[in-house]
Amino acid sequence: MFRRINYKSVSPGLYETMLGFSRYLARSSLEQSLIDLIEIRASQINGCAWCLDMHTKDAMASDESPQRVFLLNAWQESPQFTNREKMALKWTEAVTLISEGNISDELFKEVSKEFNETELVELTGAIIAINSWNRANIAFQMIPGEYVSKRKNDKGSGKN
Repeated sequence: MFRRINYKSVSPGLYETMLGFSRYLARSSLEQSLIDLIEIRASQINGCAWCLDMHTKDAMASDESPQRVFLLNAWQESPQFTNREKMALKWTEAVTLISEGNISDELFKEVSKEFNETELVELTGAIIAINSWNRANIAFQMIPGEYVSKRKNDKGSGKN
């Protein structure tokens, strides 16, 4: 496998625009730990190795438990996640897999019990952002393993 295009340097304006969207979401009303879970789960669904490498390292560097990261692919069967997190993950799957079916009114109502309108818009924005990153990183074959987290502790920093 080889990197096809270094899209960051080929189109720095587009890259900075995408990065700005992600930075905005990092300052949103959503908890960073919730955004981390969303980013990991969407990346699992999409099969983005680069994003999985990055976001698992960031989550663990922010004290996310390895057990929760390992169980994320089976979140529905795990008591490790709060109802709010489960609703976010359910919404993440529905938005990420939107081509497989429409998002039902029932799901919207269910998720709306845990998230107010602002949070729901920001949650959807976070899902849109990670899906965009997944698609760019897969299309241009970004190679996982090089990322080093800039978050606070050494756990999961990914220093190879």
